[in-house]
Amino acid sequence: MADEIINRVAQSKLVTFNLEDYYPSGERVLFDISDWLMEGLILREKEFRTYVAEYDWSQHKNQYVALYCKTDAIIPAWAYMLVSVHLTPFVEKVVIGTLENLETSIYQDIINNLDISDYQDKPVIIKGCANKPIPDNAYTMMVHKLHGVVKSIMYGEACSSVPLYKKNKNT
Repeated sequence: MADEIINRVAQSKLVTFNLEDYYPSGERVLFDISDWLMEGLILREKEFRTYVAEYDWSQHKNQYVALYCKTDAIIPAWAYMLVSVHLTPFVEKVVIGTLENLETSIYQDIINNLDISDYQDKPVIIKGCANKPIPDNAYTMMVHKLHGVVKSIMYGEACSSVPLYKKNKNT
């Protein structure tokens, strides 16, 4: 008689945490302000304010927006702030930077607001290999959030995980 195959992973107390489960829907957009600069390099306040006032901001409804300038222009902080004032009523989030900066900021908000009490003193594996663009910073932020709360932290899949942290038994 053959030995019965037992799934020890399914029987373990190991809890899988998947950052992909928290990925919010909504289009991510890079918004380049260089077209509103003279020759793409010089910000002239009056003309810039005109572009901002005449632009249809509603087209960004429910989007996540990363503001940037593709040229080497020096952009004063107030310019990005002015654009943000007009975007804010329509968008889910606006940041200055790249799409990766945007995703990091989105996940920072999500992770900061997570209730992790269900993970208290449990071995947790943070799932890797996402199909969505989860920034590396999100994994680091999750480790920071779980550290000291959980019994252990691993990364990867249950069948091939990398141990990262184990709570000291004296704490």
